[in-house]
Amino acid sequence: MARSARGAIGEHWWSRRFLEVLESFALGSRLTRGKNYARRGQVLSLSVAPGVVKASVQGSRKTPYKVTIALPAFSELVWAKVEVSLAEQAIHSAWLLAGEMPHDLEDVFVAAGAPLFPQRVQDLSMGCSCPDWEVPCKHLAATFYLLAERFDDDPFAILLWRGRGREALLGRLRDLRGGEPVQALEAASPTIAIPRVGAAMTLADLVLADADFWTAPLVPALPIHPGLPTDLLLRQLPVPGAVLGGVDLVTFLAPLYARLSEPPA
Repeated sequence: MARSARGAIGEHWWSRRFLEVLESFALGSRLTRGKNYARRGQVLSLSVAPGVVKASVQGSRKTPYKVTIALPAFSELVWAKVEVSLAEQAIHSAWLLAGEMPHDLEDVFVAAGAPLFPQRVQDLSMGCSCPDWEVPCKHLAATFYLLAERFDDDPFAILLWRGRGREALLGRLRDLRGGEPVQALEAASPTIAIPRVGAAMTLADLVLADADFWTAPLVPALPIHPGLPTDLLLRQLPVPGAVLGGVDLVTFLAPLYARLSEPPA
């Protein structure tokens, strides 16, 4: 079910941009018919895979209708060009690693000769098992709105639709930016206290207790930018193991990063 009960759907620029593109194809009036369907929870399921979105939409009949929206996935050559361009700009890598889409992301894809969003309605292949001959029907329209909200929840779903999943993309960016394993820490390390561990431990003890965390690839150099989240570094590091506090440690540290970013009184 769509989260928006009234007004426009789409919280972030990329989801709003997606709907704006669809409306530019003179689909606006037909799209609007599906907004109520989306808000009433008629879209029962929705999945995004390279090149295709599939949904199950409940209509007037007992059996839900099957909806497909296809958009060609980019070739490996296109993705190689895009990844190099993104890796060359630290700000791009930082936004993506923080789970956000850079505002000029569209320009990067255009420069690679492959616009991120469809340029014409013919770029989309739409199908629905309902008897309505209009395209898009209200079941397709409802799927578009739920898809926009999926993009709000996970902007990498847009890139997955175009052929590159989150982990593959971020892994490639880390490689291109020269990520290396963290060097072993010296045994003679200061004593520190970790939330929830309950006792002071040396840094060497912590390395032995959660080696995977400390040997994770280095994060790329972060640019200084006032718009970036204050806990960006925490988002890029893997979640520590239970001995270090796990997710609770990350939750504990996040507000401290926010406090450290505040100007002195």
